Amino acid sequence: MRRLIVSVAVAMAALPVGTALAEPPLVGIVSISAAEANNARYISGAQAAAKEIGWNVSVIDASGNADQANAAIQNFAQRGATAIVDMVFPYSSIGAGLAAAKSANIPVVTWGGGLGSTVAATNGSGGPMVVPVDDLMIKTMGGKGSVLELTYHTGEVCRNREVELDKTLVDHPDIKFVKNEVRIPGYFEDGAQYANAWLASHPAGKENLAIWGCWDDPSIGAIGSLRAQGRSDVKVYGVNGNAQALENIQKGFMTATAFQDSYTEGYNMIKLLPEIVKAGASWQPKAIEVPAILVTKDNIEKFLADHPSALK
Repeated sequence: MRRLIVSVAVAMAALPVGTALAEPPLVGIVSISAAEANNARYISGAQAAAKEIGWNVSVIDASGNADQANAAIQNFAQRGATAIVDMVFPYSSIGAGLAAAKSANIPVVTWGGGLGSTVAATNGSGGPMVVPVDDLMIKTMGGKGSVLELTYHTGEVCRNREVELDKTLVDHPDIKFVKNEVRIPGYFEDGAQYANAWLASHPAGKENLAIWGCWDDPSIGAIGSLRAQGRSDVKVYGVNGNAQALENIQKGFMTATAFQDSYTEGYNMIKLLPEIVKAGASWQPKAIEVPAILVTKDNIEKFLADHPSALK
């Protein structure tokens, strides 16, 4: 056994300097909420692509806190990551992290964080995805009634989706709305709590009613309150198309969602990273979006036949 150990040591000593200690490239992922379904799908896609290109993946959950996101990016920069992915935090909120990455010549890409500052690429932009949901909600309400908006301002995606809805509502002054900010973590509970309070002042049969979530989970929380109160008169809308949302559409509790293929978004972004790294300073920032799919009770079965993994 001693002779074998000595032989291995001699063989490693004979390798070129640095070969024995060489590590695969590291991509650091900073998630706003790694356990949230859409975030988890993106990370799974990223991990699958990283495996194909021979890169390692490390994920830090910033739990909805921009300061933690900056610290996480700085941590990856200190660790010598080859590239860093920011999930949902606006580029304007991660200035310290971007500065640290820039100093270390590490490209940063965003998922829903926007294209600006030193960001090399983005996808998962929030605004375009919510438009078909907004249009359906306005049409279903006949241009009048009341809406409970469940918003979230720390994430760029939700900010952009709220902006899109605001622009749409300007043309429909007969639709009244109330905005409530949910937390991460705590979005299910906040959605239920805000719905309870809103429902108390919006009895059934008086007007067209809708609950709009800037992503699915707050709306799913609100559905719990609707079911507890036996309220079937309120239409419920979300965005992202996570498994719970799709199940609620099947059961008739949710009206519509826009399915975001975040697995493909994560996969595509990681596949782009070697090209970004190779190009260096000559790289031109770009958006590589994957279109969303509006899902309602009318097309849910066909959608699931086409996307069987969506319920996993």
